[in-house]
Amino acid sequence: MKSKTQDKASFYAYQERDIACIFEKMEVMPKSKLLYQLPTGGGKTMVFSEIARRFIAQFGKTVVILTHRKELCTQTSGVLKKLGVQNCTINSESGNFKPGCDCYVAMVETLRNRIKAKKIKPQGVGLVIIDEAHHNSFRKLLGSFKNAFVIGVTATPFSSDISKPMKYHYKTLVTGKSIASLINEGYLAKPKTFVHEVELNSLKTGTHGDYTVSSSNELYGSAPMQELLLNSYRENASGKKTLIFNNGIISSQKVCETFTTAGIAIRHLDNKTPDDERKEILKWFKKTKDAVLTSVSILTTGFDEPTVQHVILNRATTSVTLYHQMVGRGARRLPSKKTFGITDLGNNIQRFGPWEEPVDWQFVFEKPEEFAKQLQYHATGHSAVQSHGMSAELRAKFPNTLEMTFDIAASYEEAIDIDKKPKTVIQQSVRQQAMMCLDNAQSLSQAIALAGELQPEIDWRVRQYVKCLDNASKNYRDWLMEDYQNRLKGLIIKLYPKLHSA
Repeated sequence: MKSKTQDKASFYAYQERDIACIFEKMEVMPKSKLLYQLPTGGGKTMVFSEIARRFIAQFGKTVVILTHRKELCTQTSGVLKKLGVQNCTINSESGNFKPGCDCYVAMVETLRNRIKAKKIKPQGVGLVIIDEAHHNSFRKLLGSFKNAFVIGVTATPFSSDISKPMKYHYKTLVTGKSIASLINEGYLAKPKTFVHEVELNSLKTGTHGDYTVSSSNELYGSAPMQELLLNSYRENASGKKTLIFNNGIISSQKVCETFTTAGIAIRHLDNKTPDDERKEILKWFKKTKDAVLTSVSILTTGFDEPTVQHVILNRATTSVTLYHQMVGRGARRLPSKKTFGITDLGNNIQRFGPWEEPVDWQFVFEKPEEFAKQLQYHATGHSAVQSHGMSAELRAKFPNTLEMTFDIAASYEEAIDIDKKPKTVIQQSVRQQAMMCLDNAQSLSQAIALAGELQPEIDWRVRQYVKCLDNASKNYRDWLMEDYQNRLKGLIIKLYPKLHSA
């Protein structure tokens, strides 16, 4: 299929359909609030900019477009100008409402402050468009525009705060083309996915609901994870323009060091990078064919580089919105680019499903609590191993081990299915932990000491095993815990000479 590239003065059939649908809603629901969903890469900015242009031409009323980031403000203003819409920007450095300007692009906090100071009067605004509407910061302003029709725009109509669902603020949802349809019809590149299941038990969840930066830095900055990342890049993305997304600045800088040492052209970018340096880095990334850019909290929105060929999720997230935004950075299609790669090192695809898999956004909008429960179910996992938290302190004692978990329940079910004795599960578990101790020790005594450190993990595994047996007594459990530790130390002593004979 021939790749489709969009001219700034024309619109695809699906975009025209969505624009017409939204104007129909305006006629039957004046002064209402509507939410519009379109996947990343589908041209949301083009669509809502054209809606602004047609609204001004048809009704002659003021339009305000709200964004939460400076980059989005600049990007939106540029698209409006290309469509022939003269607009004014309201940010910390510039502007109030002024005669002769019918369209304003505003930073949300700045506009809120101007309204509170009565420097701007919102009563005359006829249309408010909110970009990235899933962010909660916009809600502070919704009550100010009592005479306006409000359109929220997002790729994922699911609030970043589940206690404030979007259905409370928007009356209806209009959904655009699905990702799969946009791929099949040649508007987006087709993904090729590479998944490495990673043990995430050391990650901690913060008050905002996503994994904390500190625990992410500790896990993804570790030697095994850096090695996994580098090997994954070499296997799946070598020589391709690649974006690497991280959750912490420390881990991203570590990625930059690791790749630089390996002779790979890479730069690091985060939200603290000075503007001049950032522009230079992005210019380098655009011009360099096999460039790698590792970043934190900066390229998920307001960044459009169609030549990206591979995206690496070097982090885990519980946010479906962030997941779609990260992957979407590689989805732009060009005549020379029909596919792109995704490498997932955070079990994100397991959590949310393949990026191109259809999502019932009407269900998400109407029943966000149920959707949130589904996400939580996938985040914690289907089995007990995923819900068991391993401390970062314990994890740090085994830097040479990538996979520290062992799914007792799943192994037990597998043993029963193939008519093995249940005790083989304990044997497999003991062997795995023995190898962990040996891989991270310089001497036999050190390996045995590490076995002692594993006691909390051993206790947990034994409890899970006893649960599988149903009718095992407490005395049996206590005996098994003692026997397990003896077996573990005995196996370490047995294997140590064989592994260190060279």
